Amino acid sequence: QVQLVESGGGLVQAGGSLRLSCAASGRTFSSYAMGWFRQAPGKEREFVASISRSGSSTGYAESVKGRFTISRDNAKNTVYLQMNSLKPEDTAVYYCAASSRFWRNGIGDADFGSWGQGTQVTVSS
Repeated sequence: QVQLVESGGGLVQAGGSLRLSCAASGRTFSSYAMGWFRQAPGKEREFVASISRSGSSTGYAESVKGRFTISRDNAKNTVYLQMNSLKPEDTAVYYCAASSRFWRNGIGDADFGSWGQGTQVTVSS
């Protein structure tokens, strides 16, 4: 398993930006598809974005398309989530996750076996 540590969360005004980072331990980071999920208070965890092992393929939830960008740097064992034009409804704990399965369009939380502890993102109106 890979160990994941998220950072970069915080408080931002609506319309602002944040970049989340997720640092992975181990030497096999490039063998994992990666994803970001979020959970708002009183709601179920939901998919946000995913990226293939090489970074050549990505997928997004409809609610964040055009605003969020997932990327990875395999040399740094890190995956990022750039969040622009943030809205109050983006407020949630954001989790990084790793999957040993091949990336596919529609990859979901059941495919991910390793999870970080989460980082809080709060967007004020």
